[in-house]
Amino acid sequence: MSTVAVLGAGSWGTTLAVHLSQAGADVRLWGNVRADLDQMMATRENRKFLPGIRLPDGVKVLPELERALEGAGYTFLAVPAQAVREVCSRIATSGDRGLPVICAKGLELGTLKRMSEVLAECLGGPGPVFLTGPSHAEEVSRGIPTTVVAAAVDEELARAVQRLCSTPAFRVYTNTDLVGCEYGAALKNVIAIAAGVCDGIGWGDNTKGALLTRGLAEISRLGVALGGRRETFFGLAGLGDLVTTAMSRHSRNRHVGEAMGRGQRLAEVLRGMVMVAEGVTTARAARDLGRARGVELPITEQVCAMLFEDRSPREALQALMTRDLKSEQ
Repeated sequence: MSTVAVLGAGSWGTTLAVHLSQAGADVRLWGNVRADLDQMMATRENRKFLPGIRLPDGVKVLPELERALEGAGYTFLAVPAQAVREVCSRIATSGDRGLPVICAKGLELGTLKRMSEVLAECLGGPGPVFLTGPSHAEEVSRGIPTTVVAAAVDEELARAVQRLCSTPAFRVYTNTDLVGCEYGAALKNVIAIAAGVCDGIGWGDNTKGALLTRGLAEISRLGVALGGRRETFFGLAGLGDLVTTAMSRHSRNRHVGEAMGRGQRLAEVLRGMVMVAEGVTTARAARDLGRARGVELPITEQVCAMLFEDRSPREALQALMTRDLKSEQ
């Protein structure tokens, strides 16, 4: 039996704990809000982030990070992207850690680094493995068939996570393009915000189909410029995750865009959410990366204008529709 530490007791961290326990692992679940952990220990349910899903007996909820990490063969980081550095710094002083498996989809503000780069700075050592793909917690926790990717430079590490996580309802592929998988996972959240705006303002299928198509072109253009492989962006970590996040009622990022399309301000939308929409911070980081590399990101630029400069959705669409005409190829 593998011993697994899951760090982060939000919806995805709780779902991973449930899933890995059902797959046969000995799971320790840690979070940084003691009141939430106390509630979970008392009721065996995460009523705040994942109501209706019972924690298996094999999941131990622990408020002490050191106890969660003790003897762990794998450490899943299911915390928000902007918290990864802080949590990794705490792991570095705790002794045990296990093979790190990153589940956060985003870029670090300020440094513009991928999560694996942040982890390498803090922890060094082998790995990490990045677990990504179209996988909403609300569906995985209920056993709905799901397919994801375990990405790592060292394919043997990816295969180890593949074996650990795979079940008849949760199929895991491997991929050695860690860079491409990380950028695909992060950048699709920005396009999902734009897709939500389409829904909120009432634009039709034509608009959304074009947006996702050109959004995928934008993601792959920047991802390749930053070292990813083009084919990665047409797989589960790119196209698969983009379509799911842009279309799903479970998507936090699509929700942000939809609310803004209906006229709400960003601060108002975020105040009403209990979970993190990674695309909000990633939009700014992606824009800065594109400008630094000389890569055109017209949709990302307009998402940033809507999020941070009070540009209206109609003005943003007009800016996109009236760009210089060009070939698609």
